Amino acid sequence: MASTETAAKDTAQDLAGLEAGLDALDAVRVSRTPVREVLVRKVLPPVMAVVLVLVVWQILIWAQVTDDYKLPSPSQVWDEVTDAWAQGTLLGYIWTSVSRGLLGFLLALAIGTPLGLLVSRVKLIRAAIGPVLSGLQSLPSVAWVPPAVIWLGLDDRMMYAVILLGAVPSIANGLVAGVDQIPPLHLRAGKTLGATGLRGTWHIVLPAALPGYLAGLKQGWAFSWRSLMAAEIIASSPDLGVGLGQLLEQGRETSSMSMVFLAIILILTVGIAIDLLIFSPLERWVLRGRGLLVKN
Repeated sequence: MASTETAAKDTAQDLAGLEAGLDALDAVRVSRTPVREVLVRKVLPPVMAVVLVLVVWQILIWAQVTDDYKLPSPSQVWDEVTDAWAQGTLLGYIWTSVSRGLLGFLLALAIGTPLGLLVSRVKLIRAAIGPVLSGLQSLPSVAWVPPAVIWLGLDDRMMYAVILLGAVPSIANGLVAGVDQIPPLHLRAGKTLGATGLRGTWHIVLPAALPGYLAGLKQGWAFSWRSLMAAEIIASSPDLGVGLGQLLEQGRETSSMSMVFLAIILILTVGIAIDLLIFSPLERWVLRGRGLLVKN
């Protein structure tokens, strides 16, 4: 009798310990991270990386590893920045490309999302279009610039067509991959609860496919930005204005390496800024919603 009571007490203690452990796992810390820690962990590393690049760059200039006209100094590139700012053209270069890139990406999002859903959910459409989407995704975006110029002329329609042809396959394929990774049990549970048709797509399929879909969106933006730069470099017209790609081409035509480096730095900066301001917060939100990221 005593051994039975002891065993019962041990079992109760084990269950209590297990429950406490599960509660500890479920608990999420919501304390706000100190500003100093944010600066040290998030801001300081990229700043140090930039400083290191500038130091190495300047050392190469001092060592005279190549001719001055091939490798400008950081001060020469900075002079190019100040000149463009003084002339009031710097922000114009950036806005011309960013506005085109974002609008083209939104159009690609509006087309690629329903297309990805159709390909992932309808077997006949998948068999017919799936290989085409994969082929288009592997095709360099620059290949679309000459036919787009011939078909649409030297205007913004040509730019958006190149962006769409580069980004839509990536977005659609990302969503298809996300849908393919949904456990069948989730889909059956949704049907059992009455989530079928558009309701099932909105409440079951899209949320479950969100990680793969987000990866497709990031890749779609990368293709959008690269497609736009290729189109701006190749296609030149006063009606198109001067974007970052055209600025890069102007630097090549005038043999101004400082202008070339300025364009490269601005293109890289915009790409990093879009990732940090849009896609990184979205990715953290998705991971946190699935319990994969603890909020500090």
